[in-house]
Amino acid sequence: MTLEILKTKQDLRELIDNYAYLSDEWKISEVMDLFTLDVTYKVFMGGALVADVSGRENMESDFNLHASQVKTYFTLNGQHTVKIDGETATGISFSQIKMIREANGKDVLTDYSVKYEDFYVFQNGKWLIKDRIGYFVIIESRAIS
Repeated sequence: MTLEILKTKQDLRELIDNYAYLSDEWKISEVMDLFTLDVTYKVFMGGALVADVSGRENMESDFNLHASQVKTYFTLNGQHTVKIDGETATGISFSQIKMIREANGKDVLTDYSVKYEDFYVFQNGKWLIKDRIGYFVIIESRAIS
């Protein structure tokens, strides 16, 4: 493995970690900078397509709406495997995402186990996510004190 491939793998790992860090801090406009202008983003829950967004502007609107309903985010990234092909790459990563929302006057914690399938491109000197599919494999919700 060459140093260039190792650097690219590190850059791609930092890209998905930055997505988690910035999302947890509600820095939505900065999250959008991690995507191409023509991004596609799909979300499946329980095998059903629940979101299908194209374009960074539409995605930012959706993310802001979603964030307005959440009191706290906490994301933990796990495995990240990539295949690099010049200035494009594909990747699979896994995350645990916890969200606290208020429902009926109580805080509700929802715990998501997510598998992401990504297509990355190298543009203007940096790696960006062009296409992302999120598979929310396990979803658990419970009231917390």
